[in-house]
Amino acid sequence: MDTASLIRQTPLVRSEFLSNLSGGEVFLKLENLQITNSFKPRGAVNKLLHLSAEEEDRGIITASAGNHGQGVAYAAQKLGLPAKVVVPKTTPHVKIEGIRKFGAELVLFGDNYDEAECRAKELARRDGCAYISPYDDELIISGHGTVGLEIVEACPGVDVVVVPVGGGGLISGVSIAVKSTKPEVEIVGVQSEASPVMFESLKAGRIVEAPKAKTIAEGLSGGIEKGSLTFEIAKNCIDRMLLVKESTIRRAVYLLWTQDKQVAEGSGAAAIAPILENNALFKGKTVVCLITGGNIDDSLFKEILASEG
Repeated sequence: MDTASLIRQTPLVRSEFLSNLSGGEVFLKLENLQITNSFKPRGAVNKLLHLSAEEEDRGIITASAGNHGQGVAYAAQKLGLPAKVVVPKTTPHVKIEGIRKFGAELVLFGDNYDEAECRAKELARRDGCAYISPYDDELIISGHGTVGLEIVEACPGVDVVVVPVGGGGLISGVSIAVKSTKPEVEIVGVQSEASPVMFESLKAGRIVEAPKAKTIAEGLSGGIEKGSLTFEIAKNCIDRMLLVKESTIRRAVYLLWTQDKQVAEGSGAAAIAPILENNALFKGKTVVCLITGGNIDDSLFKEILASEG
């Protein structure tokens, strides 16, 4: 088995609405149509394919806000490996069910990602399992980099790539892949004002704590491990970090459905939020926005459609 046989090459489609709004050409990289409806299997499959025989025997464990857990559970099922996934108690139901569907053992712990991560590492030490980081791992990062390779192949004239940022695994992989062939492309990272850890850390030049509030972009929430590979890559490869309002992310979920017929969770919809808040930044440019996932609970999705309509 290889990565290509377990991962989809997702579509890149033009958004007429966002192109008109920005005065440029805006394309959506639809990772919400990836297996598990998220980009996360790209990194998880690559990592699990490279486990040693000893690691396979010990079993694997990970922490997740939901999508990475689904990616690991999917990869583990395909490769016949036992897997345990620790997620916060606040994880959306659709993501919990996705993890269970792929047969992983599920542990609900804590009120946020950071607490779940601490618990997963404790269990890894106690049980001798291999811990699979959602972002701080070269193999995870390189797996996610395949998104960047697909973007450059499908849109060779790209000027700007907009990537939602949590721990930085996706933007690290994408930026390395894109800039290795097109160094002039601008890489823009996006975070919610509710969880601006990477934004504040890059501004400070070191990994810092930042206040975290409730967000519908739970996949972008949480801290960054001290000494994380992704932070060092981010310092060199992210050209601009932008914070967007929670209200704009909600609007983005609504507009992606009503204008482009794409179901996106808050984390995925965050990619178009900068265009909604400051479309002049993208005038005359060819822009690719990564719609990173579509795992949104039905109740929240319906509430957003009703309130934003």
